[in-house]
Amino acid sequence: MSDPNAAKRAAAYAAADLVQDGMTIGLGSGSTFAFVIERLAARRRDQGLKVRGVPTSRTTAELAQQAGVPLLTLDEVERLDLAIDGADEVDPQKNLIKGGGGAHVRERIVAAAAKEMVVIVDESKLVPVLGKAFLLPVEVLQFGWRQAERLVAATGCKPQRRERDGAPFVTDNGNFVLDCKYDGIADPAFLASVLDGLVGVVDHGLFVGMAGRVVVANAAGQVRILP
Repeated sequence: MSDPNAAKRAAAYAAADLVQDGMTIGLGSGSTFAFVIERLAARRRDQGLKVRGVPTSRTTAELAQQAGVPLLTLDEVERLDLAIDGADEVDPQKNLIKGGGGAHVRERIVAAAAKEMVVIVDESKLVPVLGKAFLLPVEVLQFGWRQAERLVAATGCKPQRRERDGAPFVTDNGNFVLDCKYDGIADPAFLASVLDGLVGVVDHGLFVGMAGRVVVANAAGQVRILP
């Protein structure tokens, strides 16, 4: 029986194997990243790997603590050697959509503090154009969120506030997320700049020009790295 997580695990393990002894790294979020933590824990145990991490979410912090990975806050470090994180979509220019788990604001801050952002995905996340299938998350303040929603809609999308268990989803930062349906995002850099300028918008899931190596795996667990 095939392993439905084979691709995620293979990509995550390959990325975790890029970590060198003594590094301080950014720890991403999401289901794929849990396998990075798993591999780092094994390397600590089997190889004596010394690594410290800056988590991008409370869930990741808990997983890292359980695995025995020492944690720091971003304010305690000047620069990260590496940040490892997943993505919901990757285009041919290595622009990303992130934020399916709602941690994209902290993920961006951590990625920007790193010398390189290593992205881990399975092959299904590689797309010719961002935003045709995956909704773009836009994080907005709770105060006046309807006003922000109208401004975001004017960029050419249909936004809908994210819900969970019948209640509004609230990020670790205390904000709402608008999941925005675009008919493809032909110019991610332009849209990112427009969203950055909207009042009430905290941040969004477009990561433009931030990715370094992209580690891609298929269902058979075969890995390739896009430089």
